[in-house]
Amino acid sequence: MKVRKVANRILIDVEDSCEEPEWLCKVEPFLQNVMQKAGYDGQEFSVFFCSDEYIKDLNREYRNIDEPTDVLSFESGDSYTDEDGTVWKCSGDIAISIDMLLKNAEYFEVTQDEELKRLLIHGILHLNGYDHGDEHVQKDSEPECEMLKVQKNLMQEFQSVHLIG
Repeated sequence: MKVRKVANRILIDVEDSCEEPEWLCKVEPFLQNVMQKAGYDGQEFSVFFCSDEYIKDLNREYRNIDEPTDVLSFESGDSYTDEDGTVWKCSGDIAISIDMLLKNAEYFEVTQDEELKRLLIHGILHLNGYDHGDEHVQKDSEPECEMLKVQKNLMQEFQSVHLIG
């Protein structure tokens, strides 16, 4: 049996109350490249860009934390076969706060472009079973857990790609 490689299906959307970022059209091609490099194929997932207020509501509802966060991933793990016989993994959904993206870039002293790539990669890794437990990216420190090491490696791999600017 011949295994055929398929791209991933990625839906990108923005909260109605947020202005659509000019870089939005670059997100899907970037994610396709990251997914290919990470060896993830045949996945279907969404990325939703939102405000701090919106992600705070999600964080409260699903994690019982009453404050905004930068990125949330909701892993699904379901799958289905389309009319062509291709099996698709429904990976889940990623929510990213545009407000927090800007705050994080300032805090970590990185470009908004670098922070956007980090949040996207972080979300993808969570959808594919990675977890970092209580460890989070810290300013001026090296990651110890596997997920954050993989994230760092992917960030280095896509260092020359620019989504913003």
